[in-house]
Amino acid sequence: MTEGIARALFDPAFLIALLVAVAVFATVFTLLPVSSGDTLKSRMRSVALERDELRAKQRARLAAESDRKRRGLREQESGRIRSIVDSLDLKRALADEQTVAKLRMAGFRGQNPLTKLLFFRLVLPFVGFGLAAFYIFALGALADKPFFMKVFVCILAAYAGFYAPVMYVSNRASKRKQSIQRAWPDALDLLLICVESGMSVEAAFRRVADEIGSQSVALAEEFVLTNAELSFLQERRQAYENLAARTGLETVRSVSQALIQAERYGTPVSHALRVLANESREERMTAAEKKAAALPPKLTVPMIIFFLPVLFAIILGPAGITLSEKGLFGN
Repeated sequence: MTEGIARALFDPAFLIALLVAVAVFATVFTLLPVSSGDTLKSRMRSVALERDELRAKQRARLAAESDRKRRGLREQESGRIRSIVDSLDLKRALADEQTVAKLRMAGFRGQNPLTKLLFFRLVLPFVGFGLAAFYIFALGALADKPFFMKVFVCILAAYAGFYAPVMYVSNRASKRKQSIQRAWPDALDLLLICVESGMSVEAAFRRVADEIGSQSVALAEEFVLTNAELSFLQERRQAYENLAARTGLETVRSVSQALIQAERYGTPVSHALRVLANESREERMTAAEKKAAALPPKLTVPMIIFFLPVLFAIILGPAGITLSEKGLFGN
């Protein structure tokens, strides 16, 4: 029996069949994970794409809903305001290029700020006149004054309401110019350092905007906007001119002209910036010296009013007390 099993095991036909079976099993075992892996990868890829698509649609829907909730009332109000301004043709009557330039200097860009300015210039005179009339005639203010004087005060209130938006924009523009003027020398030095280190003008503007934001948010905003215009406008000269027009400063205009000439004639930008940085630093020192020189005359009146009486009281007070104790004032 043992010899029969041995002959059967070592039979060439049995060995061939066993090897064929092992080869088939190895082939199936090798190819099965590959095919299943490809199917799994393809299915996972399709599921991932579908998941990303659903996620993008969900984000778009949520963003649209939140934006509609956030800006729905504002857009309706702005649409109504724009329709009123357009129907009365206030842009032709009250707005000009100087008004638009003043709005840009104040940091208001686009058509909506101009529309709101014109709307407030239309509404505030009636509001001021109504409040003044209610205060004078209903509450009884200026009761001892004649009727003509009361009407004149109401007209003055309406006149103040008409020019209040313009005064607000002018005040905002002046504060913004002061902020830019203070931070401009430091920004110009930083711009010079960035250009000399090998950065392009766009990268230098972006870097300086990040660094100068702690000193002047307005100047950082202008640099970011100029960087965007340098990337998208067809003419780089227009971006520099827009920077000078938005700030309204002669120092910024000179730097813009220097950058325009440097790009037109191929001169080194760093050389022009170095000269302008030195000039800006000297101007800042001159302004500081002027303020220091004007300080003594300004302090004269406060010293006479507040310091000298106290000084006289301290000096003459003990002598007066001594004389009063000796009875000299009584005699």
